[in-house]
Amino acid sequence: MNKQELIERIEAVPAHNTRTRPWIDKRVVLGLIRLLDEPKKPVVPQFVADWYEKHKYALEFNIFDYVYRFEQQVENDFKDWFDDINTKAIQILVNMHQFGYEVEEEKRYRIRLKGLKKGCNCLNHDTKKDEWNFMSKYGIGEVRTAHTKKELEDADFGWVFDCPGIEVEEVEE
Repeated sequence: MNKQELIERIEAVPAHNTRTRPWIDKRVVLGLIRLLDEPKKPVVPQFVADWYEKHKYALEFNIFDYVYRFEQQVENDFKDWFDDINTKAIQILVNMHQFGYEVEEEKRYRIRLKGLKKGCNCLNHDTKKDEWNFMSKYGIGEVRTAHTKKELEDADFGWVFDCPGIEVEEVEE
């Protein structure tokens, strides 16, 4: 139901004139309001959220400038996303500006070295010390055992996705 339909339905609710002013049942009005369509926040990849956060204060100009200079833009995930005809990139960026947004959950991966004894073959990241090592698949405390592709690439482990001696398992955490 859109705003105009809601107004018309509220106007059609019978009013009681037992007091100095007419009144209507609050439960009926609240029930009608609950039927009102709310715009949904777009769900976007992290790289889109990063671009938006950097450019949101002059969004209209920044979108125009991005399109105007599209051929000179750096090749990256955002440019590929923006260039995809099915994306509706400008509409999504404007909706992010109007309604807010959510970042889609990134896939997480558990990385294992093939042929090593279980219990010491899983790539771990101690986030407190910022150290990487091979240990158990069970993270304790500050030790994370499932990593996003970006985290792995930022730590120079992007090669694990192409290495035959590595087992990459997508996990949900």
